[in-house]
Amino acid sequence: MRLSSKATTLLLLAAVIAIAPVFFPSSYYFRVGSLIFVNGLAVTGLVILIGYAGQISLGHAGFAGIGAYACALAPVHLGLHPALAAVLGAALSAAIAFLVGRPILRLKGYYLAVASLGFGILVSMVLSNEAQLTGGPDGMAVPELGLRAVLKAIGIDLSNTEFWYAFSGLVLVVGAWLALNLYHSPTGRALRALHGSEVAARTVGVDVAHYKLVAFVLSAVYASVSGSLLALQNKFITPDVAGFMHSIEMVTMAVLGGAGSVLGAILGAAILTTLPQVLTVFQEYEQLMLGLVMMLVMIFMREGLLPSIARRIRGRAE
Repeated sequence: MRLSSKATTLLLLAAVIAIAPVFFPSSYYFRVGSLIFVNGLAVTGLVILIGYAGQISLGHAGFAGIGAYACALAPVHLGLHPALAAVLGAALSAAIAFLVGRPILRLKGYYLAVASLGFGILVSMVLSNEAQLTGGPDGMAVPELGLRAVLKAIGIDLSNTEFWYAFSGLVLVVGAWLALNLYHSPTGRALRALHGSEVAARTVGVDVAHYKLVAFVLSAVYASVSGSLLALQNKFITPDVAGFMHSIEMVTMAVLGGAGSVLGAILGAAILTTLPQVLTVFQEYEQLMLGLVMMLVMIFMREGLLPSIARRIRGRAE
């Protein structure tokens, strides 16, 4: 029995997450792994927006900031459990994406990129300037999720880093499953149609404006959940989570691994999360080396790492 591409992707992702800890020499690697999963979740949302629908956003870190600060503020001011606060952050991000997306998604090309960038900068400025509410640039503490204590009560005793590795990995697998299901759904086919040509998609009856908005809202929810996971994991958050550089990092991760592939985008997130750790041996040349690696990939593997490698393997097999 031959597995579908969706099942193969999910099994491969789950297998890597489950097997990788066997080779971890210390708890530090669990921490890096959980960061990879958090970033991987955010770029999976960008796969829906960029890879499926062909739209660009340079301000998606703003939604990550909304999700992160929801986990910090809602328990204090609304008395919500941190998990419910994360759900609230996702719902709020979806609502804001719906309101913001309706006007800016009428734009195309770099006009859309600049408009989305402006949104991200606006969110970052609000989080930085409203110091009485958000703690300003110094940030604020985030309450404990509490799930690890529940697991310990039923006999599953995990360290903090082990718990967040497992929990973030599980959320990533669920997020990848949803994105892959979307790809093969009627909505996914409509998104890919407008990616190919908006004019052609409109000609065959696709509501272009509606499906652009759907992709934007879904990707915003992914970013928000990733921000919530980061805040809950660190138990502290600053406005940097909504900063311009975080948005650029998210887009770069997706494009580096392959924005049209869920597994490729997650690979891009893994590379850009771990590469700075590897390049510390170059000290002051770290950023230069990182930029060089990215330039080489973009020049020789324009589709992204994973799609380019897969295409070459198929070509040799034939």
